[in-house]
Amino acid sequence: MLQTLALRWFRRYKVFFLIGLLIVGAQIFLAYKLLKIPVSGSGSNEERDLSKRLYEKYVKKVAGSNLSADDEDPAGNLADQQQQQGNVRGKEDREVPRKDQGRTYLNVNELEFVPPCDIRSKETISAVHRAKSQSCKRQILDIACEIQKGTFYPRKLPNFCPNGDYVPDRELGCFQDEKNFRLLSGYYTNFKTNNSPRRCIQLCLQSGFLYAGVQYSSECFCGDEPPKASAKLPDSSCNMKCSGDPKQACGGYFTANIYETGIAKFTPQTTEVTTRAGEEPVRIVFLLTLNGRALRQVNRLLKTLYSPRHYYFIHIDSRQEYLYRELLKLEQHFPNIRLSRNRWSTIWGGASLLQMLLGSMEYLLKETPSWRWDFVLNLSESDFPVKALDKLTNFLSANRGKNFVRSHGREVQRFIQKQGLDRTFVECDNHMWRIGDRVLPSGIQIDGGSDWICLSRQFARYVTEGRYEDPLVSGLLIIFRQTILPAESFFHTVLRNSEFCNTYVDNNLHVTNWKRRLGCKCQYKQIVDWCGCSPNDFKPEDWAKLQGTEAKQFYFARKFEPIINQEVILQLEEWVNGPYPADYPNLHSYWQNFFHHEDKLVSVDGALLNVVHSILRINAKSEFGQFQEPFRIRELNHFLDHDRYRGFLILYEASIADETVLLETRAQPTFSAQVSKSVALGRRITQLEVSTDFDQKEQVSRNFQRVIGTNAELNLIFRLAGSRAEKNTTSYALTILWLDPKGELADTSELNIEDTPSGPSENLIHFSKAANLKPPLLAGIWTAKLIHKKVLLGVTRFLVVNSTLMGVDVPSANETTKEQQLQEQIDQLDRLVQQFFNFKETCWVGKEGAERRVARPEGLEDCSKANWSSFASDPKSDIYAAATNRYIEGGMGFM
Repeated sequence: MLQTLALRWFRRYKVFFLIGLLIVGAQIFLAYKLLKIPVSGSGSNEERDLSKRLYEKYVKKVAGSNLSADDEDPAGNLADQQQQQGNVRGKEDREVPRKDQGRTYLNVNELEFVPPCDIRSKETISAVHRAKSQSCKRQILDIACEIQKGTFYPRKLPNFCPNGDYVPDRELGCFQDEKNFRLLSGYYTNFKTNNSPRRCIQLCLQSGFLYAGVQYSSECFCGDEPPKASAKLPDSSCNMKCSGDPKQACGGYFTANIYETGIAKFTPQTTEVTTRAGEEPVRIVFLLTLNGRALRQVNRLLKTLYSPRHYYFIHIDSRQEYLYRELLKLEQHFPNIRLSRNRWSTIWGGASLLQMLLGSMEYLLKETPSWRWDFVLNLSESDFPVKALDKLTNFLSANRGKNFVRSHGREVQRFIQKQGLDRTFVECDNHMWRIGDRVLPSGIQIDGGSDWICLSRQFARYVTEGRYEDPLVSGLLIIFRQTILPAESFFHTVLRNSEFCNTYVDNNLHVTNWKRRLGCKCQYKQIVDWCGCSPNDFKPEDWAKLQGTEAKQFYFARKFEPIINQEVILQLEEWVNGPYPADYPNLHSYWQNFFHHEDKLVSVDGALLNVVHSILRINAKSEFGQFQEPFRIRELNHFLDHDRYRGFLILYEASIADETVLLETRAQPTFSAQVSKSVALGRRITQLEVSTDFDQKEQVSRNFQRVIGTNAELNLIFRLAGSRAEKNTTSYALTILWLDPKGELADTSELNIEDTPSGPSENLIHFSKAANLKPPLLAGIWTAKLIHKKVLLGVTRFLVVNSTLMGVDVPSANETTKEQQLQEQIDQLDRLVQQFFNFKETCWVGKEGAERRVARPEGLEDCSKANWSSFASDPKSDIYAAATNRYIEGGMGFM
């Protein structure tokens, strides 16, 4: 009877029974999840959420700190930026690489050798397939296989910095924590699955903290203040099992096991400002690490720094033939200037930079016994002094034996991730390849910041000799040989963990012009598997930053580029040394070489030489018909006056009266652009052109001569006029139409801009790549149209020249057809070049290396008297004058 009644009730209310079962099931599931929360380490109530809030407070504090403390600072990639900054993870915790990071297998058919192991890392496989040479592929695989064995990197390194009474891993006991006043408030992270006292101690030691605390199973805290004795609890109050080791206790609910990390509190040394009476001033080695072709700026820097009591050791990138060839001449005139014969290719971020610095210091210690130096200070061609040399000498004399480096000024674990120190890199083929993650060795503190340093002779000896015999230095070198931007961390880390830790001064004597909105554009992705930042060039609008160095212990500023702005260099020079004379010649002029016929390693730019030869043909026919072909191009130089580009100078050989003479001709690119005056946005366009090599950081095209080859990547560049009256930001969706020489639409580009007329000037410059145009382009006159909502804003025409060098020698008589075809190409190019280049003037150098038997033709100016010529007087960059004018010893006075 009861069963029948129950069955009847169930049938009538079965929907309600099912709903009830679902609710009960959901409650059981939620209860199960809540019970698991303490094991995972996440908070289960409002009070436990305090740890998250504390972590967020640290992150906000770091995010708001000064991020411009170091120099070339990698910003990391997007995935790194999205990681929780405090969570430091080893290999076992890393996320699986994304599918787009490369293949999942190694294609051995591409290799000319047998791989030494079965590679499993996707990043390594990607690097091998992208590397060009077989030697580079082999190097990547050899290192990856050694790492895979677990024997490549040291697991632990010694710390020789005195630690006082602190004992590594010493347990202080169980302590009561409070939600508003943390026992250890320096740093926090949550090891959800692998927390243990050892892991937390190593994290805190690596970050430079004296104490480590484990709490609530998975939480790790670091700090420098010892826990109060009044907060001590019985050991039984810390009874939660560690998330990474259930045999050990990791605190409890607001209770923490506290340990010493074994290091003493680190405090950077303060500096003295006065020297001791009767003490001899120090001698400095200026280690100049140079790249590029800015010869005159290098000479100007040397002239400003020169003193017969100091020394100048110059390393020039192995790819820079021109700069090396020209500066080698200095050794004949200056016994205290020497160029390194052992040269490295110092790519941005490359491990070779550290090898170069160590190699240079070793040479200075072993091969220059007559150089009695006290400090070595590295500079580049982009540096310039902000104080007179005697002030630097006096300052270093008052601080003998100290070592000047600049720390990152941020939380250490965030620095490690953003700097890529937890990744392995391999340098080969002039590229830094990222091949996987790594775990940094235990036992040491990690530090870093800027790679601009000033080191004492004693410490320089320690790091150079220690690379062979000291376990700390040699172990760190194994790590930093596979590190991006190693010089930004190696010397700092050695200092912090060696007996020289009490000589550390947190000042690299530099001020750097950081504008991260412009400087962090991943502009080095072609040479390194990482996104990096670089400081901007100083300009007159940055003058307040330079003036701010007067009351601080800064002696150099960077970066300066006279081809971008020379006015600020002149302003700085006169601020430091006093004004130049009013009649000083060519004070506002600047020349920079970009082609030399003796260069062998630089690939020939066929389009450039085609245009130059065309200019010389046209110039000879129009003005000086007595000059005959063939023409041999010797040099090409950019010429600027008052920071305005005045064209490029062609130094070449020409034939007259059966004699070969040297001439120099100035040519200048012209621009063909029209803007719509009937549209408000069109009226604001002040620049509209197509070029290549657009530098996002400096907002300028590096193709100053505006020669575009058929293999080029095109950029449309336009600038809008500002308006203080217009405060609002407006978004514009623009379209660019690319029309080839046939008038056919070759590509369409879309560009979205945020226009703030009253904002900073860099907000008013925009550019867009013709991303879908694949080389080779069609040679001839192209057109680019800028359109907004089907309304034409502006149009510009530009010339694309064949990148293959045309034959410039006269063909033999039996090649009549080829000769005719070549002549047709030459005639066509000459007609086009005349539309896009102006021929300004020509001057006479004469016959080189022998008595001049040919008189200078009437109407041709002597190049030495032509202010625009590369042969014109340029005393501001005349370092050779220093050989006979010793009064500049203190860095004072102009010649």
